[in-house]
Amino acid sequence: MTSPQTDIALLPEFCDNPFINQLPPQLSRRDAWRFLSDPPDFRPEERSYPVQLRINCVYRLRRFFEPLEHHLRLESAFSTLLRQGYVSRNPLNTDYIRRLQDGHERILARDLSAGRHFVRGTAEGFALIGASGAGKSTAINRILEYYPQVIEHHEPFSLQQVVWLKLDCPYQGSPKQLCMHFFQGLDMILGTRTFAQFGKTRHPVDLMMAQMAQLANRHALGVLVIDEIQHLTLAKGVGRDAMLNFLVTLVNTIGIPVVTIGTMGALSLFQGDFRQARRANGLGCAVWGRLQQGPAWNHFVEILWKHQWTRQETLLTDDIRHVLYEESQGIIDVLIKLFMLAQFQVMEQSAFRNTPEFMDARLFQETAARHFRVIAPMIRALKTNDQRDISRYDDLRPLENHVCQIFQNVMLQSESLSPPTPDPKAETDRDDQPDSLTGALVQAGLAEDIATLMAAKVRALYPGASVLELIGHVSALLRDRGPETPKKTKRSSQKSTPQQPKVSLLSDIAQKGQEAAQSAEESLIAAGLVRAPHFGSN
Repeated sequence: MTSPQTDIALLPEFCDNPFINQLPPQLSRRDAWRFLSDPPDFRPEERSYPVQLRINCVYRLRRFFEPLEHHLRLESAFSTLLRQGYVSRNPLNTDYIRRLQDGHERILARDLSAGRHFVRGTAEGFALIGASGAGKSTAINRILEYYPQVIEHHEPFSLQQVVWLKLDCPYQGSPKQLCMHFFQGLDMILGTRTFAQFGKTRHPVDLMMAQMAQLANRHALGVLVIDEIQHLTLAKGVGRDAMLNFLVTLVNTIGIPVVTIGTMGALSLFQGDFRQARRANGLGCAVWGRLQQGPAWNHFVEILWKHQWTRQETLLTDDIRHVLYEESQGIIDVLIKLFMLAQFQVMEQSAFRNTPEFMDARLFQETAARHFRVIAPMIRALKTNDQRDISRYDDLRPLENHVCQIFQNVMLQSESLSPPTPDPKAETDRDDQPDSLTGALVQAGLAEDIATLMAAKVRALYPGASVLELIGHVSALLRDRGPETPKKTKRSSQKSTPQQPKVSLLSDIAQKGQEAAQSAEESLIAAGLVRAPHFGSN
């Protein structure tokens, strides 16, 4: 890496500017790739760990980040944006004092356009728009980690320089809410009480905006990053225009560079307002679509594929590569979640059945069909390339919550399971009647997914038990877990109430069979809850 002194000596506009001098040096492309890259810890020997530990290893992939070409371009644009914004705000020049004086007058007048001095600014705006899950927020967060958020200056003046501040756009697009978030963000990093002083709800919004602008100047804010800018599309009345005009004023008048980040739904904000679009395009308006099949996609998949914590390593085939793209549609976050969930699923199956832990194309298809229902409308829109539907469904937060819940469920299951000892007789019986227990539980009123899970669990816990004994164990497990189930609303309780006694009716059927001189298994076969065993080749 080059040193800060080298950068400053080469560029005269950086000389004698304390705000720039204290920044870390700009990164070359190679150094930027090394810094942004965030591979999870991986050791091949971890494949032999118990399943509950390997599940935690798979969870490391949530932080996986492999920089691609557009990520490196973003780092370069941000680095330039930050430094150029400070060029016209050198605290050793009189222009800096004039900016502070104008800020005081804006507070008194409650008008951001007030001020007696005209100071030419060098700040620009930058908009980053892309599909949800394309890695926008992750990339900008990694870039921000390179820069200290606060720099203390003691000579020739005492000042706390705030290099960057990242905020989420308010859901209703309110400038007043944005100001309040700004005050809270400053208090968090500086230990001040600006929110208590300026963030009271009774303060008018124009006064809040003037105070926010003055604080940004006073603390030499380098870049203001506003994420989730698509929330402005939900703003009612004049809120949307007020927010856009405020952001333009921060760049034009106050001289604070602003980076806005949003999904594809935010494109209409910049396309519909030429003035805002022009300012957002100061250093470019990057639009990140989903990855297309090609070198970048293949590179990312190959790097990701190395992180397998299954007991057996699976080779990456063209069929797997094709299915991964079909089920993720080139969205990086969906691809990573699919890879995680497939490993969860194959580990869970192995824990129940003691089977090899190989992954194939069919496994990824089954995993997507089972777990991607929460984003199915978005995936369909991407497959048909319907831009209107894409903007409607461009939100992957439900998938993130879903994966977290699956991780917790798998961990709970793995704590009570160990790989069972193979029993040839039990395996033969299971092949003869593969669905007898699950079918009986479904007939008794359990949902199919719960029935499948409970059947696999009791088979693992009691490998030598008969179907009738296994049904009794399921009934006992359900009774034991009953008090732990959360209270439900009236509507849900009405639906679930009739299902619970059905499992207990199995014992009634067996008792009636005994009165009729039938065995318990014959009773269940006669009731249609258990299939009769078949022997021979037919």
